[in-house]
Amino acid sequence: MATRTTLNLLPWREIRRKEMDRQLLSVLAFVSILMAALVFYAHLHVSGLIENQQMRNKYLTDEITKVDKQIAEIKELKQQRQALISRMNIIYQLQGARTQIVRVFDEFVRKLPEGVYFSSVVQKDKNFTLKGVAQSNARVSALMRNLDESNWFTQPILKIINVKKQNADRISEFDLTVVQTDKSAKELGAEEDAKPQTPQKGKR
Repeated sequence: MATRTTLNLLPWREIRRKEMDRQLLSVLAFVSILMAALVFYAHLHVSGLIENQQMRNKYLTDEITKVDKQIAEIKELKQQRQALISRMNIIYQLQGARTQIVRVFDEFVRKLPEGVYFSSVVQKDKNFTLKGVAQSNARVSALMRNLDESNWFTQPILKIINVKKQNADRISEFDLTVVQTDKSAKELGAEEDAKPQTPQKGKR
């Protein structure tokens, strides 16, 4: 009579299933660790890029601040230069005007007829207002004619003339205007240029 043998495979299957579960957990753990490492590396890389960009931005900001400061200094130097040039021009004009005003008043004296004198001379730019007294209207006319013929003046205009008695004489009080010509300044400059220069002795 044959003997029947029965094998119980349940323990082997259970062991096999547990082994597969363990391998799966190992793979999941490895993948998790790998993903965490990748995320950590990406975080470090991005942080490094951000920090590097921030350093570049700070460098650019500092350089821009330096350039702005240099531009401000250059602008201030230009303003100082312009102010200095303006002062020098004013000094040159005053020097020229100082010589010119002497010549102007000298010309007034030269063109003043006998029997006429000024009581007031007022200048505004190139315009002169002359007030004075003359022995007669004819002498006022002579004064205006002399001024008109001068190279230094033009456009004499009589504004007011009043005839008054002074003791036994009659006098004419006048108020007239005259304009200084540009030609006078040119002639003055030409005269200054035409003056002989004092020769300088050479160094021995």
